[in-house]
Amino acid sequence: MKAIALFSGGLDSALAIKLIQEQNIEVKALYVNIGFDSNKQKTAQLKKLADSIGVEFESIDIRDEYIKEVLLNPVYGYGKNMNPCIDCHAKMIRIALEVMKKVNANFIISGEVVGQRPMSQKLHSLNAVSKLSGHGGLLLRPLSAKLLPPTIPEVKGWVDREKLLGISGRDRKVQLELAKKYNLEGFESPSGGCLLTDISFSKRLKNFIKHLPFSSEEINILKAGRHFDVEGVKIIISRNKDENLILKDYKGSLFQKMTPLGFKGPIGLISKNTDQKVKQLAADMLVSYTKVDKGNVKISDQIFTGRKTEKDKFKKYLI
Repeated sequence: MKAIALFSGGLDSALAIKLIQEQNIEVKALYVNIGFDSNKQKTAQLKKLADSIGVEFESIDIRDEYIKEVLLNPVYGYGKNMNPCIDCHAKMIRIALEVMKKVNANFIISGEVVGQRPMSQKLHSLNAVSKLSGHGGLLLRPLSAKLLPPTIPEVKGWVDREKLLGISGRDRKVQLELAKKYNLEGFESPSGGCLLTDISFSKRLKNFIKHLPFSSEEINILKAGRHFDVEGVKIIISRNKDENLILKDYKGSLFQKMTPLGFKGPIGLISKNTDQKVKQLAADMLVSYTKVDKGNVKISDQIFTGRKTEKDKFKKYLI
C-alpha cells in the first residue's frame, strides 16, 4: 500500500505523513512548486525534512501551467489578496493524482485541518476543493478525518479510521504535542510563505497583469526591488546586491535592463518600447538611489545621463 502526500513543509503535512506511516503504509512526499513561495531555500529544506521523516521526496514545477490555469482565472475567485486558495489546492490534488497513477500508489493524503484557514479549509471550501479536483474519494485528510465522511482508503480498510484524528480550528495545541511525540523539527511556521496572500506582493502582481502578459519568467522580479508604474510603463530598481543579481538574471522578453556606467548603483528593468521621456525619468530614478549626483545609465543600447532627484517626487509612481 502506498500514498502520495501533498507536502508543504509545514507541521500539519508532516504529521499527516507520520499518522499514515504508523499504519505501515509507504508514503511519498510531493511538493508542487507554483513559484510563489517566499522561501528561496524551500526545496532543499523540504528534502531535508522528508529525509528526517523517512519518505521519498519529489518536487514538480508547474509555474507556467499554474499561472494560465489557476492564477489568472480561478473558478472560486481570490481570498483577501491574489490567493486563489481553493483552485490552488484542487490543482495540487490533480497533480498528485497524476503522480499516484505513475508510481502505482493507492491514494492521496494532505495535512488540511477543518476550519484552520479562512478561505480554503472551512468545511464548504474542502467540499469545493474535492469537487473541483475530481479526486473521487481518494483524498484522505488524516488530521481531520473523523470530522469528514469516510474516504475510499477508510471504507476499503486500507487505513484504520479509528487511528486518525478529528482536529478542527486554528488552535495548534494537539499538533505541537504530536510534534514532540514524533520528534519533528525543521518544519515551517503555520503562517505560511505564499506571496499571493501578501498585500504588497499582490498589489505588484495586479498592476503587472493590468499592463503586461505574465509568465514564470516574471515571478522572481516581482519579488525584488522597488516597483514603479509610470503611465503603464513598469520600472523596477533593485535595493541591494542580492536583488541586483535577480534583475541581472532576468531572461524574459518584456523588459530592457538599466545599468549604471562608471559608478556603483542598482540594476533596473524598464518595459520595452518605452519613449525617451520615460527612459530619462527612469535614469533619474536609478541615479537618485545612489551616492552620485549625476551618472550615465545604459538602457539597452542607449545612454542617458541621470540626475539625482528628491525621491519624494517618485512616490506617486511607487506601487
